[in-house]
Amino acid sequence: MRWPAPELHRDGVRLRLLRMRDEAEWIALRNRNRDWLRPWEATAPPGTADAPVSFRTFIRKENSMWRARRSFPMVIEKDGRLVGRVTLGRIEWGAERGGSLGYWVSQDEAGHGIAPAAVVLMSEYAFGQGLHRIEVAIRPENSASLSVARKLDLREEGMRQSYLYIDGAWRDHRIFAATSAERRSGEWWTGVSSNVSG
Repeated sequence: MRWPAPELHRDGVRLRLLRMRDEAEWIALRNRNRDWLRPWEATAPPGTADAPVSFRTFIRKENSMWRARRSFPMVIEKDGRLVGRVTLGRIEWGAERGGSLGYWVSQDEAGHGIAPAAVVLMSEYAFGQGLHRIEVAIRPENSASLSVARKLDLREEGMRQSYLYIDGAWRDHRIFAATSAERRSGEWWTGVSSNVSG
């Protein structure tokens, strides 16, 4: 696999790796969206939290995971500004060839089509790398993310009980999926595979 990782782009949305020079902008973005993200982001249960790491260590870890093809973490840019995050994590190769996709978009940019574009870009990139299955887990209360799944016509597979620790408790999640073999049609899926650079 070539390194550095590619950039993926579509309609003013760009996905790329987080870089050291992003530190101030990234921290400001996270701070502005702390309350917005709290009900949806997984955290370590009490007594199991990891020690804090520096931004440099965080970047190195992400780059290492990408090179090992264990995770594809990318920031989302819109018109040159950081506005969110999309990550295909928990990648398994071998017989499974799948991963779990998570994403978020800044509160002030939600509802503008950025999340669906990012999910499509990451999914098509992953399928192009040889993965067979993408899974997305969404809390039943997360209407914004459920709307993304509907827009992209992701197949719902059921409820995973007490799946992730979020906002102080173990939370149920609805599971959506797509495979490389499934037909993906509609405006969100057209013209994506060629939008890779880097």
